[in-house]
Amino acid sequence: MLVVASLRVRLSAAEMAGGVRRKSPGSPSQLWGKLHSLWQDKHLVLFKTEYTFLVVSVLWFLEIAINVWVIQKVAYTEIDWKAYMDEVEGVINGTYDYTQLKGDTGPLVYPAGFVYIFTALYYITSHGTNIRLAQYIFAAFYVITLLFVFRIYYRTKKVPPYVFFFVCCASYRIHSIFVLRLFNDPVAMMLLFAAVNLFMDGYWTLGCGLYSLAVSVKMNVLLFAPGLLFLLLSEFGLIRTIPKLSLCAAIQVLLGLPFLLDNPVGYVSRAFDLGRQFIFKWTVNWRFLPEWLFLNRYFHLFLLAAHLLTLLLFAFRRWKRPGESIFELFKDPSKRKNPPQQSTVDHILLFHLNIF
Repeated sequence: MLVVASLRVRLSAAEMAGGVRRKSPGSPSQLWGKLHSLWQDKHLVLFKTEYTFLVVSVLWFLEIAINVWVIQKVAYTEIDWKAYMDEVEGVINGTYDYTQLKGDTGPLVYPAGFVYIFTALYYITSHGTNIRLAQYIFAAFYVITLLFVFRIYYRTKKVPPYVFFFVCCASYRIHSIFVLRLFNDPVAMMLLFAAVNLFMDGYWTLGCGLYSLAVSVKMNVLLFAPGLLFLLLSEFGLIRTIPKLSLCAAIQVLLGLPFLLDNPVGYVSRAFDLGRQFIFKWTVNWRFLPEWLFLNRYFHLFLLAAHLLTLLLFAFRRWKRPGESIFELFKDPSKRKNPPQQSTVDHILLFHLNIF
């Protein structure tokens, strides 16, 4: 026994002297094995969900390069940026009456959160004159938003990797909105998708706060409200949902307070104008329509009715469990007929896709 032990000690010492070490768990042979397996499955990389993380990582870094190329090579198009800067400059100069705030393209029609965020951008970009810097800031908004969106779909474990290409790289319009036109939509959507990620992780109060901030940048984020209301009622019931809705409302009041104190009717009517008429020349989705139909109020009412009808169909056919009344959602989860279930990622996806 002593001889064997002695031989083992000597052998170990010889291996150390010769630079021979035992293979670690992360040895090159294991890495080579993974690469070999990946090469064997190369024709399935875009279809097997186990490779989703690899694919989205490559796409994300590719998007960084694409955005830099677009900024450097494609001409910037001035549409609203100068108007944004004129509008916030009016606030900086001491005007808090929303009816008196306007830019090149018309009056200020966005809530107070927009004013604060674009005031910061006003100073960062040298009073809005450094367009190239603004483009890189919006490129950063884009890649951050992309991370949030990728994470939502990645969590489902159901979306094949090739789909992610169409989410980002295949879209000229999304790059145009973010880095060539500098609209306020990117800021609103970045906050919205951050809120969706918080909902997925169970941070409902913080998520509601971010959702309200997104609404304060652009009112169209309210279109996601029916899905969010469903999720809150499903998770908490009516009584425990009220504080979270109150938080959303309180944030709106707090952000708008300087303007509400000056002209409350002017602020609400401008920042949340549900009857605002859109200009036909700026539409993309409805370009195939004749202008007279696009501007027709009855057509607008038809679209609103269709949207509400779709929401009702989802509420009574898709958003509730079979055999359960939709009104069960108003009860405390512990008092419902069926035992409460934890919200799934699929429900979160339903929330963020329900209007598309």
